[in-house]
Amino acid sequence: MMSEELERILARLTEPDNAVIQQATAELKQAFKDPAIIPALCALMTESQNPQVRQSAAVMLRLRVRKHWKKISPDHRERFGTLHTVRHSLSQLSAVLVKHETPDRWPALLALLNQSTKSNNPQDRQVGLLLLSKVVGSNPEPFKPHYKQLLQLFGTVLQDLNNPTALYYCILTLTAITAYTGTEEMWLNGFGHLSIFTFCLISSSVLFFFSIKDHASEAMEVFDELMESEVSIVVPHIAEIVRFCLEVCLHILIVIITCLFLNLLKAVLKHKLLQPILQVVFPILSAAPPPGEEDPEDEENDTEGDSENPKHFAVQVIDTMALHMPPEKLFNQLLPFTQTCLSSENPYERKGGLMCMAVLAEGCADHIRTKMLSSMLQTVCRSLSDNNQVVRSAALFALGQFSEHLQPDVSKFHAELMPLLHGYLSAVNQTKIGHMTKAFYALENFLENLGPEIEPYLPTLMETMLSALNNAENLKLKELAVSAIGAIANAAKEMLVPYFPPIIESLKGFLTDTREEMRTLQTQALDTLSVLARTVGKEVFSPLAAECVQLGLNLTDGVDDPDLRRCTYSLFSAVSDVSPDCLAPHLTPITTVMLLSLKSTEGVMVSEDFSIRSSVHHQTLQVLEYSCLLHSTNQDSVHSLRFSVENAYIDEKEDACDALGEIAFNTGVAFQPFLESSFQQVYELHDFPHEDVRRAAFGAMGQFCRAQHKVWKENPTEANHQALHKLLQVVLPCFLEAVRQDRERQVVMAILESMNAVIKSCQGEALQAPGILAEISNTIKDVLKKKTVCQDVGGDEADDDEQQAEYDAMLQEFAGEGIPVLASALPAETFYPHLNDLLPLIMSKAKPSCTEADRSFSIGTIGETLHSLVGVAGGSAVAGRLSNRLLPVLVAGVRDSDAEVRNNSVFALGALAQAAGPIVASDYPMMLSLFSNLLSKESDLRVIDNLCAALCRMIMSHIEGVPLEQVTSIFIFKECLAQHHTKEFESAVMSLPDEQRNKMTLAVTQS
Repeated sequence: MMSEELERILARLTEPDNAVIQQATAELKQAFKDPAIIPALCALMTESQNPQVRQSAAVMLRLRVRKHWKKISPDHRERFGTLHTVRHSLSQLSAVLVKHETPDRWPALLALLNQSTKSNNPQDRQVGLLLLSKVVGSNPEPFKPHYKQLLQLFGTVLQDLNNPTALYYCILTLTAITAYTGTEEMWLNGFGHLSIFTFCLISSSVLFFFSIKDHASEAMEVFDELMESEVSIVVPHIAEIVRFCLEVCLHILIVIITCLFLNLLKAVLKHKLLQPILQVVFPILSAAPPPGEEDPEDEENDTEGDSENPKHFAVQVIDTMALHMPPEKLFNQLLPFTQTCLSSENPYERKGGLMCMAVLAEGCADHIRTKMLSSMLQTVCRSLSDNNQVVRSAALFALGQFSEHLQPDVSKFHAELMPLLHGYLSAVNQTKIGHMTKAFYALENFLENLGPEIEPYLPTLMETMLSALNNAENLKLKELAVSAIGAIANAAKEMLVPYFPPIIESLKGFLTDTREEMRTLQTQALDTLSVLARTVGKEVFSPLAAECVQLGLNLTDGVDDPDLRRCTYSLFSAVSDVSPDCLAPHLTPITTVMLLSLKSTEGVMVSEDFSIRSSVHHQTLQVLEYSCLLHSTNQDSVHSLRFSVENAYIDEKEDACDALGEIAFNTGVAFQPFLESSFQQVYELHDFPHEDVRRAAFGAMGQFCRAQHKVWKENPTEANHQALHKLLQVVLPCFLEAVRQDRERQVVMAILESMNAVIKSCQGEALQAPGILAEISNTIKDVLKKKTVCQDVGGDEADDDEQQAEYDAMLQEFAGEGIPVLASALPAETFYPHLNDLLPLIMSKAKPSCTEADRSFSIGTIGETLHSLVGVAGGSAVAGRLSNRLLPVLVAGVRDSDAEVRNNSVFALGALAQAAGPIVASDYPMMLSLFSNLLSKESDLRVIDNLCAALCRMIMSHIEGVPLEQVTSIFIFKECLAQHHTKEFESAVMSLPDEQRNKMTLAVTQS
């Protein structure tokens, strides 16, 4: 009876009816309380005629066994050993059992594996290898005594190219044991001899799975594991592996190159593999499409999605190189290929050159900005006038990428670029929406960061955009114009106020039109409305705040669309910044819908040999998860599932996290009833598979800490104080663990940024837990020494002084920013031991052989740290103790050829003088002489400005060491004061005693 009732419940879980599912869920919860659930699931797994029921029963049984093995009666345990049907589900069940009963205690399993994997029947071998992959994958270590035998088996199976399914399971098992093999000898003994032939067989076998992308991706993980765990085995064969992949398949090349650049970058450079890779990639990148066809991105009906074609993969290769290679080493070999393409008569080769330039902008931004920007911009501008639209489109893409990644330098060319862009936009045939989209992309990205320089262009731009809103018949064109207005608003801010009424009038029309065809325009209008809320000023937007909140609530209630929901979340957070009081009364429905977005499994595709497909209601997954986790808080069951989520739902979760964090901070006390539930739900996403969601979750956790600190400062009760420390004791260790373990550099950068913001806001409160200061300092040290998981590119620590990818340098900058933040949060003597350990790592980047970016970062960090010491107890003594070590570095920096380095060095010397005071008085003559020599030849206005500020700090700190008459005759001449009169100078003068202030004022007047 139990089996029949359970089958009825499981069958109803798959019905697309909420009421039926909810009723079945309640019944399932009751069924799991009955001890007979185990034999009932076993019976359904083998006897049910419904395949979905069999799968569900097997999954539930497996997860139930994983959680409650000790509670299962011996009779029920024994029954598991006799089940041999429903292959995938039973293999998963066996994998769970192996975690509780080791292979040596289950001889029947070993006998079955030995018999089936060596069978002459291909089907039997498949089943045996499936079972082997599951049981070994679930618990690889207990199988160590059998590794030699397994490796010999793999050597045979990998040569059987007529049985791709067996190959697939073989590769999965090989991937699982790689990290545990331990020694090269084990591999040599297992395979007889490890040659490239084995790798070729593995790669060849993967080709069988390109019609099944999930299998292909999983199979390729063996290379990732080998490169991470058995570097000594892989390195001698890297050149052969790459050559093989280049000859066989571009798809494999992408995976291999990604693995190589992530794990074995130095080996790639050592074996001189860049040139052969580029020789294959560039012909693909610049190839013309078949006659009568176009590249997908050039088609007029292009949907703007990534197209998986050879050119797309080739561009990915260049992008991966840019993100992971030192720019100098990449450009030396890349430029000849690019220049050849750009000078070609073939338009598709010119396009290839432009696409290459475009994707270099993100990973090599500093190198391009400082060495190549002018020439690259000239090339792009010329290409905008090319007689071939394919080339013009590529130029627009390149300009958009430059505008996004090469700021603020690109904006300095606005006088040349703005007329060109606006003229181009005006000349484009508006019926060619695909090309119009590319033109708007370039314009938007350029406008976004233009700032006050947009003013002379504003009337013409707004005339164009408002005309499109009012007159264009094509909805896509209206959408592009609405998006562009958002970009204009980010630059113009209050300058947009005169245009605000007609903009709002148009947006209201779009926002209240609920027709399906208006959805994307409605979503974009919401997005732009959020931008306007943040940019036009509180006085202008506040009257609309309450109406915007109600609009957002109505849309989330009435429209089931993830893109629309995420835009309403952004609108709510923007309103919280402008008018938090308008949001406070609605926090219950707002937080409810956001938390539902965070919890939702909508759009999720689950696979552990079963899937939740679109034909099955998404709540089924929630039911299965709940059932499996009944009476358990451990989340391993869910984390063991492989799953993917549609991009729209990823974006929704990301924006929900961002919005919750900002709303919590802006609304303060009003958010307190929702803080705990919001934090719990966000915290659960800190190890979410998608990096954008993890990044947003860590950011929100930091915002929650800052929000609670603000509440405590405004209402200093013991309860608020305890709530703050409860949060900090969870969040900071979570941050530190993720910095060390997360594989994505951008996530780690976001964590470091969030942690710095928390410490900056909470100050010493964040550092009260025992050992937390040492943990944070050691984590910063690990990043600076490139010891975290996301920095592991293979090679020895002895090579650490070599040039590195810009993203790796950027990661270290985020870590370095934590040093002055810590210095400002603690008494100087408390932080000094940690600062003493960190300074050598920072100073090592100031050497002349380092890049300009590294030198600037090093001296900038030193300057900011000294500036932090000014405001803390004991700062003067610590700054004085450090002065002898720092002065040579700072003096060399003042003489540097790079203006940014000089600027930071002058600032740092001023900060040292201010922090150390009379302790460094003996160095004042040298510093004044240095400044005098610099001023006589310096042309950079920022350096001159900081030089005046440094002098002011010297005066404020120790006026006796500054001969005022001599100083004013050298520094304070009328032209300098007129153009670069700093706030610091005013402060310095006002801080002097009356007699000295009058003396200084008189000297300035007479100069």
